[in-house]
Amino acid sequence: MRLGIIGLPQSGKTTIFNALTGQNLPTGFGGSGQMEVHTAVVPVPDERVDFLSALYRPKKTTYATVTYRDIGGLESGMGEGGLSGPLRNELAQADGFVHVVRVFADDSVAHPQGSLDPARDVAILDGEFLLLDLITVERRLERLKDEWTKKPDTRRQNEIETALMERLRAQLEAERPLRELALTADEIKLISGYGLLTLKPMLLLFNCGDTVVPPGELLNDDRHDPAHMISLPGKVEAEIAQLEPDDRALFLEEYGIAEPSASRVIRLSYQLLGIQSFFTVGEDEVRAWSVPVGATAVEAAGVIHTDLARGFIRAEVTAFEDLRALGDMKAVRAAGKQRLEGKTYVVQDGDIITVRFNI
Repeated sequence: MRLGIIGLPQSGKTTIFNALTGQNLPTGFGGSGQMEVHTAVVPVPDERVDFLSALYRPKKTTYATVTYRDIGGLESGMGEGGLSGPLRNELAQADGFVHVVRVFADDSVAHPQGSLDPARDVAILDGEFLLLDLITVERRLERLKDEWTKKPDTRRQNEIETALMERLRAQLEAERPLRELALTADEIKLISGYGLLTLKPMLLLFNCGDTVVPPGELLNDDRHDPAHMISLPGKVEAEIAQLEPDDRALFLEEYGIAEPSASRVIRLSYQLLGIQSFFTVGEDEVRAWSVPVGATAVEAAGVIHTDLARGFIRAEVTAFEDLRALGDMKAVRAAGKQRLEGKTYVVQDGDIITVRFNI
């Protein structure tokens, strides 16, 4: 799961990257037109894992993770004529985006557009992505037209893809992102290799100063789900991330902060990708595993190990909330709260699963 941190120059992308990852990269490296990428893998904060680890006291505790890539080089006008090379590849390979939008004022760091206007900045990058996707779709339509004559044996498939591309073009010409379309799994598979940017989920992150302004006061745009917007004080969050764990806890307690905003962003990033967690527990390890929403029990078994999927017999499933309420697995079983499920069971977020298998 890889999320690209994107934004216009001087939006504070690297500051946000530092806040999310605990790194201390120098800010301001991604000037206008400069392509540079930094990567970090971060654990997804999850109090359920904390609870299970305290209960089982395992030798090892493993959280789910998200990979962030801080991508420099995006700017107004980049979509004209299309985008090629490393920047295009980097954007295409991301599973989703965290779009950092500048809200903070700083006279020493000039805004490239000359003034603060978060809604305008969101529209600029949205427009660039729409244009890049439109160019991609139109080029593919041209190739399909040529292939109609040159490859008569593939005309049926050509018709199917052409009809789909025409739908995509109409959506883009209406200045609507492709992620709004209700596409089937087969349709998504058909276009998966084209790196369409507006098809990918996006989290809007408003990078504020000391005063945090709610997203709803900064943007009223139906192209973005309010559940996929968050505001935070980027510089303060980056400073918190640099503290030692004990010092960080004291700082948060002193200011009455339940948790850093960056932790919420990491969880939102995880959810943005349509991913959920299930758990395996024991004395050796408590671990959070990641599966797509809608995954079956046998698919979850395969995530743990392919042999478990191949020899799957059944899954013993306990809801995390039942375990927390009852205190231990013995009490869960006594209350009849542990279930035996087959291959087609749809895994729920927070399930604790033990796979029974035979090879």
